[in-house]
Amino acid sequence: MTEPESHVHVVEVPPGDPRIKEFVAFHWDLYRLNPYWVPQLNADLLGNRLLGMKGLLTPEHPYHETAETTHFLASAGDGTAGRISVSINRRFNDFYGTKIAFFGFFECIEDYAVAEALLDAARTWAKEHGAEVMRGPGEYGNVTHERQACLIDGFDQDVFVEHTWNPRYYSEFIERYGCTKAMDYHAYVIDLTKPKPERVGMLAQAVRNRGHIETRALEMSRFEEDLAMVIDIYNQAWAENWGFLPVQPYEVDALVEALKPIIDPGLVRFAFIDGKPIAVLGAFPDPNEALQPQWKWYGDSDYTRLARLLATRRHIKRVRLIFFGIVPGYRRHGADALLYHEVHEHAQSKGYTDCDVSLLLEVNDLIIRAAESMGGHRSKTWRIWDLPL
Repeated sequence: MTEPESHVHVVEVPPGDPRIKEFVAFHWDLYRLNPYWVPQLNADLLGNRLLGMKGLLTPEHPYHETAETTHFLASAGDGTAGRISVSINRRFNDFYGTKIAFFGFFECIEDYAVAEALLDAARTWAKEHGAEVMRGPGEYGNVTHERQACLIDGFDQDVFVEHTWNPRYYSEFIERYGCTKAMDYHAYVIDLTKPKPERVGMLAQAVRNRGHIETRALEMSRFEEDLAMVIDIYNQAWAENWGFLPVQPYEVDALVEALKPIIDPGLVRFAFIDGKPIAVLGAFPDPNEALQPQWKWYGDSDYTRLARLLATRRHIKRVRLIFFGIVPGYRRHGADALLYHEVHEHAQSKGYTDCDVSLLLEVNDLIIRAAESMGGHRSKTWRIWDLPL
Protein backbone atom coordinates (compact mmCIF):
# COMPACT_ATOMS: atom_id res chain seq x y z
CA MET A 1 0.00 0.00 0.00
CA THR A 2 1.50 3.35 -0.99
CA GLU A 3 1.51 6.38 1.28
CA PRO A 4 -0.81 9.21 0.22
CA GLU A 5 1.04 12.05 -1.46
CA SER A 6 1.55 15.03 0.80
CA HIS A 7 -0.32 18.22 -0.02
CA VAL A 8 2.78 20.19 0.99
CA HIS A 9 5.51 21.06 -1.49
CA VAL A 10 8.87 22.39 -0.24
CA VAL A 11 11.52 24.16 -2.35
CA GLU A 12 14.98 25.35 -1.38
CA VAL A 13 15.77 29.05 -1.66
CA PRO A 14 19.54 29.52 -1.35
CA PRO A 15 21.17 32.89 -0.57
CA GLY A 16 20.96 35.17 -3.59
CA ASP A 17 17.84 33.52 -5.00
CA PRO A 18 15.25 36.17 -5.97
CA ARG A 19 12.56 34.12 -4.19
CA ILE A 20 14.04 35.37 -0.91
CA LYS A 21 11.64 38.32 -1.30
CA GLU A 22 8.76 35.85 -1.16
CA PHE A 23 10.40 34.30 1.92
CA VAL A 24 10.28 37.70 3.67
CA ALA A 25 6.85 38.69 2.35
CA PHE A 26 5.23 35.58 3.83
CA HIS A 27 5.25 36.87 7.41
CA TRP A 28 3.39 40.02 6.33
CA ASP A 29 0.63 37.83 4.89
CA LEU A 30 0.56 35.48 7.88
CA TYR A 31 0.23 38.25 10.46
CA ARG A 32 -2.10 40.52 8.53
CA LEU A 33 -3.94 42.82 11.00
CA ASN A 34 -2.31 41.15 14.02
CA PRO A 35 -2.25 43.71 16.89
CA TYR A 36 0.92 42.35 18.56
CA TRP A 37 3.35 41.29 15.84
CA VAL A 38 6.11 43.83 15.08
CA PRO A 39 8.64 42.81 12.42
CA GLN A 40 12.07 44.24 11.77
CA LEU A 41 12.40 46.47 8.73
CA ASN A 42 12.41 44.66 5.39
CA ALA A 43 15.77 46.35 4.80
CA ASP A 44 17.20 44.52 7.80
CA LEU A 45 16.61 41.30 5.88
CA LEU A 46 16.73 42.26 2.20
CA GLY A 47 19.00 45.30 2.32
CA ASN A 48 18.37 48.79 0.99
CA ARG A 49 20.95 50.88 -0.87
CA LEU A 50 19.19 54.15 -0.13
CA LEU A 51 19.21 53.38 3.60
CA GLY A 52 22.74 52.01 3.37
CA MET A 53 21.77 48.60 4.78
CA LYS A 54 23.04 45.13 3.90
CA GLY A 55 20.24 42.66 4.51
CA LEU A 56 20.92 39.66 6.73
CA LEU A 57 19.46 37.30 4.11
CA THR A 58 21.66 38.58 1.29
CA PRO A 59 25.00 36.99 0.38
CA GLU A 60 26.73 40.36 0.87
CA HIS A 61 26.00 40.42 4.61
CA PRO A 62 29.07 39.75 6.81
CA TYR A 63 27.22 36.98 8.64
CA HIS A 64 27.73 34.69 5.67
CA GLU A 65 31.52 34.96 5.85
CA THR A 66 31.55 32.46 8.74
CA ALA A 67 28.33 30.53 8.14
CA GLU A 68 26.57 28.30 5.62
CA THR A 69 22.89 29.06 5.26
CA THR A 70 19.89 28.18 3.17
CA HIS A 71 16.12 28.65 3.23
CA PHE A 72 13.02 26.64 2.37
CA LEU A 73 9.53 27.71 1.30
CA ALA A 74 6.50 25.48 1.67
CA SER A 75 3.36 25.72 -0.43
CA ALA A 76 0.02 24.03 0.07
CA GLY A 77 -2.71 24.51 -2.45
CA ASP A 78 -2.33 27.77 -4.32
CA GLY A 79 -0.18 29.79 -1.92
CA THR A 80 2.83 29.93 0.36
CA ALA A 81 2.17 28.09 3.60
CA GLY A 82 5.42 28.34 5.52
CA ARG A 83 9.13 29.03 5.61
CA ILE A 84 12.27 28.03 7.48
CA SER A 85 16.01 28.68 7.37
CA VAL A 86 18.84 26.42 8.46
CA SER A 87 22.39 27.50 9.10
CA ILE A 88 25.71 26.34 10.46
CA ASN A 89 27.58 29.10 12.23
CA ARG A 90 31.23 27.99 12.07
CA ARG A 91 32.30 30.65 14.55
CA PHE A 92 29.78 29.36 17.10
CA ASN A 93 30.72 25.71 16.62
CA ASP A 94 34.44 26.49 16.83
CA PHE A 95 33.87 28.52 20.01
CA TYR A 96 31.98 25.70 21.73
CA GLY A 97 33.46 22.65 20.02
CA THR A 98 29.99 21.61 18.81
CA LYS A 99 28.31 20.49 15.59
CA ILE A 100 25.06 22.41 15.80
CA ALA A 101 22.83 23.58 12.97
CA PHE A 102 20.26 26.28 13.74
CA PHE A 103 16.76 26.45 12.31
CA GLY A 104 15.07 29.82 12.17
CA PHE A 105 12.77 32.30 10.47
CA PHE A 106 10.19 29.61 11.16
CA GLU A 107 6.66 30.61 10.20
CA CYS A 108 3.74 28.47 9.04
CA ILE A 109 0.00 28.31 8.80
CA GLU A 110 -1.86 26.23 11.38
CA ASP A 111 -1.22 22.91 9.64
CA TYR A 112 1.18 20.43 11.24
CA ALA A 113 1.94 18.83 7.89
CA VAL A 114 3.48 22.13 6.76
CA ALA A 115 5.62 22.43 9.89
CA GLU A 116 6.72 18.80 9.56
CA ALA A 117 7.72 19.23 5.91
CA LEU A 118 9.74 22.34 6.71
CA LEU A 119 11.50 20.75 9.68
CA ASP A 120 12.19 17.65 7.58
CA ALA A 121 13.87 19.79 4.94
CA ALA A 122 15.95 21.64 7.52
CA ARG A 123 16.94 18.42 9.27
CA THR A 124 18.02 16.76 6.03
CA TRP A 125 20.17 19.75 5.09
CA ALA A 126 21.69 19.89 8.58
CA LYS A 127 22.62 16.20 8.54
CA GLU A 128 24.11 16.50 5.06
CA HIS A 129 26.31 19.32 6.38
CA GLY A 130 27.63 17.30 9.31
CA ALA A 131 25.49 18.63 12.16
CA GLU A 132 24.75 16.42 15.16
CA VAL A 133 22.08 18.66 16.73
CA MET A 134 19.52 21.04 15.25
CA ARG A 135 18.60 23.95 17.54
CA GLY A 136 16.01 26.69 17.22
CA PRO A 137 14.01 28.61 16.42
CA GLY A 138 15.79 31.90 15.97
CA GLU A 139 16.70 33.94 12.97
CA TYR A 140 19.92 32.45 11.66
CA GLY A 141 20.93 31.29 15.13
CA ASN A 142 20.48 31.29 18.88
CA VAL A 143 23.42 33.41 19.95
CA THR A 144 22.52 35.42 23.06
CA HIS A 145 22.41 38.83 21.36
CA GLU A 146 20.42 37.66 18.31
CA ARG A 147 16.68 38.02 17.75
CA GLN A 148 15.44 34.55 18.62
CA ALA A 149 13.24 31.98 20.35
CA CYS A 150 9.57 30.97 20.27
CA LEU A 151 7.06 32.72 22.50
CA ILE A 152 5.27 30.24 24.78
CA ASP A 153 3.71 32.59 27.35
CA GLY A 154 2.62 36.24 27.36
CA PHE A 155 0.90 36.38 23.98
CA ASP A 156 -1.18 39.42 24.96
CA GLN A 157 1.73 41.60 26.10
CA ASP A 158 3.42 44.47 24.27
CA VAL A 159 6.10 43.40 21.80
CA PHE A 160 9.24 45.37 22.61
CA VAL A 161 12.11 45.86 20.18
CA GLU A 162 13.84 42.59 19.18
CA HIS A 163 11.09 40.50 20.81
CA THR A 164 9.59 37.75 18.71
CA TRP A 165 5.86 37.04 18.57
CA ASN A 166 4.26 33.91 17.14
CA PRO A 167 1.04 31.90 17.33
CA ARG A 168 0.52 29.49 20.24
CA TYR A 169 0.56 26.46 17.98
CA TYR A 170 4.24 26.86 17.06
CA SER A 171 5.47 25.31 20.30
CA GLU A 172 3.01 22.43 19.92
CA PHE A 173 4.23 21.72 16.38
CA ILE A 174 7.92 21.90 17.34
CA GLU A 175 7.51 19.55 20.30
CA ARG A 176 5.29 17.18 18.31
CA TYR A 177 8.16 16.90 15.84
CA GLY A 178 10.38 15.53 18.63
CA CYS A 179 12.36 18.59 19.73
CA THR A 180 13.17 18.89 23.44
CA LYS A 181 13.62 22.02 25.50
CA ALA A 182 17.13 23.47 25.52
CA MET A 183 16.55 26.80 27.29
CA ASP A 184 13.92 29.35 28.26
CA TYR A 185 14.23 33.13 28.28
CA HIS A 186 12.07 35.45 30.39
CA ALA A 187 11.00 39.07 30.22
CA TYR A 188 10.18 41.21 33.24
CA VAL A 189 8.27 44.49 33.14
CA ILE A 190 8.79 47.30 35.63
CA ASP A 191 6.09 49.93 36.15
CA LEU A 192 8.08 53.17 36.14
CA THR A 193 5.11 55.20 37.35
CA LYS A 194 5.43 53.56 40.76
CA PRO A 195 8.10 54.46 43.33
CA LYS A 196 11.12 52.18 43.11
CA PRO A 197 11.43 49.63 45.94
CA GLU A 198 12.66 51.34 49.11
CA ARG A 199 15.36 48.73 49.62
CA VAL A 200 16.96 49.59 46.26
CA GLY A 201 17.13 53.28 47.16
CA MET A 202 18.67 52.51 50.56
CA LEU A 203 21.25 50.19 49.03
CA ALA A 204 22.12 52.70 46.32
CA GLN A 205 22.65 55.42 48.93
CA ALA A 206 24.85 53.12 51.00
CA VAL A 207 27.00 52.37 47.93
CA ARG A 208 27.20 56.05 47.08
CA ASN A 209 28.26 56.89 50.64
CA ARG A 210 31.15 54.42 50.46
CA GLY A 211 32.47 56.43 47.54
CA HIS A 212 34.34 53.61 45.82
CA ILE A 213 32.16 53.58 42.69
CA GLU A 214 31.88 56.43 40.22
CA THR A 215 29.12 56.58 37.62
CA ARG A 216 28.28 58.60 34.54
CA ALA A 217 25.79 58.58 31.70
CA LEU A 218 26.65 57.85 28.10
CA GLU A 219 28.03 60.90 26.31
CA MET A 220 26.91 61.51 22.75
CA SER A 221 30.11 63.43 22.01
CA ARG A 222 31.98 60.15 22.49
CA PHE A 223 29.20 57.84 21.37
CA GLU A 224 31.25 55.29 19.46
CA GLU A 225 33.86 55.11 22.23
CA ASP A 226 31.16 54.60 24.85
CA LEU A 227 29.39 52.00 22.75
CA ALA A 228 32.69 50.13 22.42
CA MET A 229 32.88 50.18 26.24
CA VAL A 230 29.35 48.73 26.43
CA ILE A 231 30.38 45.88 24.15
CA ASP A 232 33.61 45.26 26.09
CA ILE A 233 31.72 45.01 29.38
CA TYR A 234 29.09 42.81 27.74
CA ASN A 235 31.69 40.44 26.32
CA GLN A 236 33.25 40.06 29.78
CA ALA A 237 30.04 39.91 31.81
CA TRP A 238 28.23 37.39 29.61
CA ALA A 239 31.19 35.18 28.65
CA GLU A 240 30.04 32.24 30.80
CA ASN A 241 26.37 32.41 29.81
CA TRP A 242 24.57 29.86 27.68
CA GLY A 243 24.55 30.82 24.01
CA PHE A 244 27.13 33.60 24.36
CA LEU A 245 29.32 34.53 21.42
CA PRO A 246 31.51 37.67 21.39
CA VAL A 247 29.91 40.56 19.52
CA GLN A 248 31.54 41.25 16.15
CA PRO A 249 32.51 44.69 14.75
CA TYR A 250 29.82 44.58 12.04
CA GLU A 251 27.22 43.89 14.75
CA VAL A 252 28.41 46.96 16.64
CA ASP A 253 28.09 49.03 13.45
CA ALA A 254 24.51 47.80 13.00
CA LEU A 255 23.77 48.64 16.63
CA VAL A 256 25.09 52.17 16.15
CA GLU A 257 22.80 52.74 13.16
CA ALA A 258 19.77 51.32 14.99
CA LEU A 259 20.20 53.16 18.28
CA LYS A 260 21.51 56.61 17.40
CA PRO A 261 18.17 58.04 16.21
CA ILE A 262 16.33 57.08 19.41
CA ILE A 263 18.93 56.96 22.17
CA ASP A 264 18.38 58.80 25.44
CA PRO A 265 21.86 59.13 27.01
CA GLY A 266 20.46 59.27 30.54
CA LEU A 267 19.14 55.73 30.21
CA VAL A 268 22.65 54.32 29.67
CA ARG A 269 24.98 54.52 32.66
CA PHE A 270 28.43 53.16 33.46
CA ALA A 271 30.06 52.32 36.78
CA PHE A 272 33.81 52.64 37.41
CA ILE A 273 36.19 51.62 40.16
CA ASP A 274 39.56 53.39 40.10
CA GLY A 275 38.81 54.46 36.53
CA LYS A 276 38.13 50.91 35.33
CA PRO A 277 34.69 50.34 33.73
CA ILE A 278 33.08 47.52 35.71
CA ALA A 279 29.37 47.69 34.88
CA VAL A 280 26.80 49.04 32.45
CA LEU A 281 23.04 49.36 32.56
CA GLY A 282 21.68 50.32 29.17
CA ALA A 283 18.02 50.95 28.44
CA PHE A 284 16.67 52.41 25.20
CA PRO A 285 13.36 53.99 24.16
CA ASP A 286 11.37 51.29 22.42
CA PRO A 287 11.06 52.04 18.69
CA ASN A 288 8.35 49.40 18.33
CA GLU A 289 5.82 51.96 19.55
CA ALA A 290 6.27 53.67 16.19
CA LEU A 291 7.34 50.72 14.04
CA GLN A 292 4.32 48.54 14.80
CA PRO A 293 2.33 48.07 11.57
CA GLN A 294 -0.75 50.28 11.35
CA TRP A 295 -2.34 48.35 8.47
CA LYS A 296 -3.52 51.55 6.80
CA TRP A 297 -4.40 51.90 3.13
CA TYR A 298 -1.03 53.56 2.41
CA GLY A 299 0.84 50.52 3.70
CA ASP A 300 3.68 49.88 6.10
CA SER A 301 6.77 50.30 3.97
CA ASP A 302 10.15 50.82 5.63
CA TYR A 303 9.98 54.51 4.71
CA THR A 304 6.54 54.93 6.27
CA ARG A 305 7.57 53.20 9.47
CA LEU A 306 10.85 55.12 9.75
CA ALA A 307 9.09 58.43 9.13
CA ARG A 308 6.67 57.58 11.93
CA LEU A 309 9.60 56.76 14.21
CA LEU A 310 11.43 60.00 13.45
CA ALA A 311 8.24 61.99 14.04
CA THR A 312 7.46 60.39 17.41
CA ARG A 313 10.85 59.37 18.80
CA ARG A 314 10.84 62.07 21.49
CA HIS A 315 7.43 60.94 22.74
CA ILE A 316 8.12 57.23 23.28
CA LYS A 317 6.83 56.17 26.70
CA ARG A 318 8.32 52.73 27.20
CA VAL A 319 11.90 51.48 27.30
CA ARG A 320 13.69 48.17 27.01
CA LEU A 321 16.68 47.37 29.20
CA ILE A 322 19.02 45.54 26.84
CA PHE A 323 22.47 45.74 28.43
CA PHE A 324 22.85 44.87 32.10
CA GLY A 325 26.25 43.47 32.92
CA ILE A 326 28.86 43.52 35.66
CA VAL A 327 32.43 42.41 35.01
CA PRO A 328 33.33 39.23 36.94
CA GLY A 329 35.01 40.05 40.21
CA TYR A 330 32.91 43.16 40.79
CA ARG A 331 29.44 41.66 41.21
CA ARG A 332 28.98 42.28 44.92
CA HIS A 333 30.02 45.92 45.07
CA GLY A 334 26.49 47.31 44.67
CA ALA A 335 26.96 48.70 41.15
CA ASP A 336 23.70 47.14 39.99
CA ALA A 337 21.61 48.90 42.64
CA LEU A 338 23.37 52.21 42.08
CA LEU A 339 22.98 52.15 38.30
CA TYR A 340 19.36 51.05 38.45
CA HIS A 341 18.57 53.78 41.00
CA GLU A 342 20.05 56.46 38.74
CA VAL A 343 18.47 55.20 35.52
CA HIS A 344 15.09 54.82 37.26
CA GLU A 345 15.25 58.43 38.47
CA HIS A 346 16.09 59.66 34.97
CA ALA A 347 13.32 57.56 33.41
CA GLN A 348 10.74 58.94 35.83
CA SER A 349 11.90 62.52 35.24
CA LYS A 350 11.38 62.02 31.49
CA GLY A 351 7.93 60.50 31.88
CA TYR A 352 8.65 56.94 30.75
CA THR A 353 5.98 54.54 31.98
CA ASP A 354 7.25 50.98 31.50
CA CYS A 355 10.59 49.20 31.30
CA ASP A 356 11.00 45.74 29.78
CA VAL A 357 13.97 43.76 31.13
CA SER A 358 14.84 40.95 28.72
CA LEU A 359 15.89 38.45 27.49
CA LEU A 360 16.87 36.79 30.78
CA LEU A 361 18.13 33.21 30.78
CA GLU A 362 16.03 31.07 33.10
CA VAL A 363 19.26 29.85 34.77
CA ASN A 364 20.60 33.35 35.45
CA ASP A 365 19.32 33.61 39.02
CA LEU A 366 21.43 36.69 39.79
CA ILE A 367 19.87 38.80 37.03
CA ILE A 368 16.35 37.47 37.63
CA ARG A 369 16.58 38.30 41.35
CA ALA A 370 17.84 41.76 40.41
CA ALA A 371 14.88 42.30 38.05
CA GLU A 372 12.46 41.20 40.78
CA SER A 373 14.15 43.42 43.39
CA MET A 374 13.62 46.36 41.05
CA GLY A 375 9.87 45.70 41.15
CA GLY A 376 9.65 43.71 37.94
CA HIS A 377 7.08 41.01 37.27
CA ARG A 378 7.47 38.24 34.73
CA SER A 379 5.54 39.04 31.56
CA LYS A 380 6.75 36.58 28.90
CA THR A 381 8.64 33.37 28.30
CA TRP A 382 10.31 32.16 25.11
CA ARG A 383 11.74 28.70 24.41
CA ILE A 384 14.53 27.18 22.35
CA TRP A 385 14.60 23.48 21.48
CA ASP A 386 17.20 20.89 20.44
CA LEU A 387 16.73 17.96 18.11
CA PRO A 388 19.49 15.30 18.15
CA LEU A 389 20.34 14.20 14.62
